[in-house]
Amino acid sequence: MKVLVTGGVRSGKSRHAESLLADAPIVTYVAPGPTADSDPDWVARIAAHRARRPASWTTLETRDLTAALGVAGPVLVDCLGTWLAALLDARDLWDASAKTVTATVDALLDEVVGTLALRDDVVLVTNEVGLGVVPTHRSGRLFRDLLGLVNQRLATACDEVHLVVAGRVLRL
Repeated sequence: MKVLVTGGVRSGKSRHAESLLADAPIVTYVAPGPTADSDPDWVARIAAHRARRPASWTTLETRDLTAALGVAGPVLVDCLGTWLAALLDARDLWDASAKTVTATVDALLDEVVGTLALRDDVVLVTNEVGLGVVPTHRSGRLFRDLLGLVNQRLATACDEVHLVVAGRVLRL
């Protein structure tokens, strides 16, 4: 089963995603976001996530989702929003043209979707950022639009999509 779990910040989506694989003896937990040690809030958030996971789970910190999805056994990717932000940072795409950024992200999604089609037992966590106000800055609008594209493409490649709101799960 391939499941995309989406929702707002602090909605309970990570906890729900982890529960979907709770019975698996071994899980590869893919952390594709930034590992900024200089941000104490981010460090605390990462620590809380690590403390919640079973000791038998392996953590893989990588932005290469295609390779991460190629590992054996169940995989949980948390989260596509942090992956996208890290990708835009690493490739210095925040100020690139929308066409260039979209083409880059689309090409990466082609690889991820192709790999995803070959396997089961994958849970992908993402943020739903399109339900709020229109961001004032270009970078915010770019991120919102790109994550919407990422979410649509990966939802199509998954068997189920779960929306988590206030800790409650809606299967779409």
